[in-house]
Amino acid sequence: MLLVLALSGALAGAPGCASAPVQEMSDARQMLQAAERAGAPRHAPRPYARARRLLEEAERALEIGRYAEARRLAREAAATAAEARARAEARGGP
Repeated sequence: MLLVLALSGALAGAPGCASAPVQEMSDARQMLQAAERAGAPRHAPRPYARARRLLEEAERALEIGRYAEARRLAREAAATAAEARARAEARGGP
């Protein structure tokens, strides 16, 4: 019985049992929208396009249950979108 409990505890922390990165996905979407409002598609097209691609990859990973990968990609998308927003604002975006 003790072995069963020990194994159950070990499996609870296994990568396949991770929860969906709901907050990270939401944060990335919001940051991408903020970058768009700041004029990033025009004033910072490269980081903006990269952030969009990363978010799309995160969405695909989420769809197939690869939560750790989706979380990592969503965080990277949010950071890249923040960079795009900052560049757009520095270059006179809306």
